[in-house]
Amino acid sequence: MTPNGRVLTAVVCGAGPAAAIGTLVKLAHDRGWKIQIVATPAALEFFDEHAIADQSGTPVRSQYAKPGAPRSQVPDAILVAPATYNTICKWAQGISDTYALGVLAEATGLGVPTVVLPFVNTALASRAPFRRSVESLRAEGVKILLGPGGFQPHPPRTGGNLIDTYPCITVAVFRSVTALQLSVAHG
Repeated sequence: MTPNGRVLTAVVCGAGPAAAIGTLVKLAHDRGWKIQIVATPAALEFFDEHAIADQSGTPVRSQYAKPGAPRSQVPDAILVAPATYNTICKWAQGISDTYALGVLAEATGLGVPTVVLPFVNTALASRAPFRRSVESLRAEGVKILLGPGGFQPHPPRTGGNLIDTYPCITVAVFRSVTALQLSVAHG
């Protein structure tokens, strides 16, 4: 935790709700979090990187920092939203071929409280690799909000209809992030 409050790293993946990342930044600030945005390469196509950096007060990171460059703060908690099929499956398998996956792999090993809000369709969510990945990450202590009380997968080719409601789900996610972060701190 920083002297000015809690630090949240939001890992944003390349899916439609990434366009609403500004809502997530506002929710974080309203709840007393300093927020750092880490984006997958695909996520950068969904939002204005400079506008989000201005809003969050920190640069959007999508690549490793060069030696001597300023580094991100170690977070008190991590939120992955929207979390895609690709990111969840690669993360569970230990693949670290992007900065975002490297952050997630290390944070999982360090036990940083992490909450995941997937954005996947029913066809992808039904696949055995995805189900195994979700269970593997849960076994490592990652809280994945999928199923009752969390994100419900949508039929293929209908995700665009859900983008406006996805930010509303993040309010519940913040309760989960805060509860998880506090339980680890007092555990």
